[in-house]
Amino acid sequence: MNHLDHIGIAVKNLQVSIPIFEKILNTPCYKKEMVESEQVLTAFFQTGQTKLELLESSNAEGVIAKFIEKKGEGLHHIAFEVDNILEEMDRLSSEGFVLLNETPKKGADNKWVCFLHPKGTNGVLIELCQSIR
Repeated sequence: MNHLDHIGIAVKNLQVSIPIFEKILNTPCYKKEMVESEQVLTAFFQTGQTKLELLESSNAEGVIAKFIEKKGEGLHHIAFEVDNILEEMDRLSSEGFVLLNETPKKGADNKWVCFLHPKGTNGVLIELCQSIR
């Protein structure tokens, strides 16, 4: 693992949440993106080397909508940048962690992503991400 890449926060409404985080972080949202495969709209902020990703469901049945319904708005996941996502997936799987996807998926911010099941990570959804080259 190279470093903490971003923290994902589930929100009900990006239009409401973006100005709040622009004020908190004293920096503008630099990018909005739709991730069709996850039915999620994202908004990114850069603060130092770490990014903050706001996540809004684009569908009432999407994973973020279900998350908010169950747990409310708030911390959704923590993402770590890796050099080789396939090697990290193999390593973590051999250590007994459960991967939520067997192969990397294209995620937001031009990244390959894979998630670790939170049942094996003290309840924290962990994302591995690697820049698509």
